[in-house]
Amino acid sequence: MTGLLGAGHCLGMCGGLVSAFFMKLNARGPWPYLTYHAGRIAVYAVVGLIAAALGAVLVSTGRLGLAQGILQIVAGLIVIVLGFDLLGLSPIRNAYGFAPLAWLRKQFMTATQKGPILGALIGGAINGLMPCSMTMAMAVQATTAPSPPEGMLLMLAFGAGTLPAMLSASVLFGKLGPRLRGWLLKGAALFVIALGVSTLWQGLRYFLVMWKLVG
Repeated sequence: MTGLLGAGHCLGMCGGLVSAFFMKLNARGPWPYLTYHAGRIAVYAVVGLIAAALGAVLVSTGRLGLAQGILQIVAGLIVIVLGFDLLGLSPIRNAYGFAPLAWLRKQFMTATQKGPILGALIGGAINGLMPCSMTMAMAVQATTAPSPPEGMLLMLAFGAGTLPAMLSASVLFGKLGPRLRGWLLKGAALFVIALGVSTLWQGLRYFLVMWKLVG
């Protein structure tokens, strides 16, 4: 749902970028487009797997129940902040990605020289690593997944939700009105905030229960 509702955000943030990439790539046929987005979603899946594994490590280093509750509380708070960032209401602007931005831009710009298929794969993978509050929120949410495979599936689901907008970016960019983009972005942001609140509430309840059991 976050990926689908975030169509306006995806088109606004990446629509021009993706369009310019494919114009420079001079892609013909569906395979470069499919390869690009397969690479992007694969990166999301790896990020989800790593995030969930890190969450499991954090939990295992302390008292299991209390650590799980604390992790959910912290993750919920971060997801809420990132949701407000999407709305433009957060005093803390998200400028973080999964890799240095200058390096990503350089690699993205030169990926088109690798050929239509390999270049598209590299470009899509780099796109998946670029700073994005919505992607970051889902990655943080993945840290609370019950297991690494479920964290990977969470990010795969998110990537699948973004696919219609991103796959159509070169066609729809500039045709989707700013008002509709704005409403879609607000819907995605509110869904992210609701997800954060739910995670925070579950973490608080779990922490209090475990505190009584071990206290």
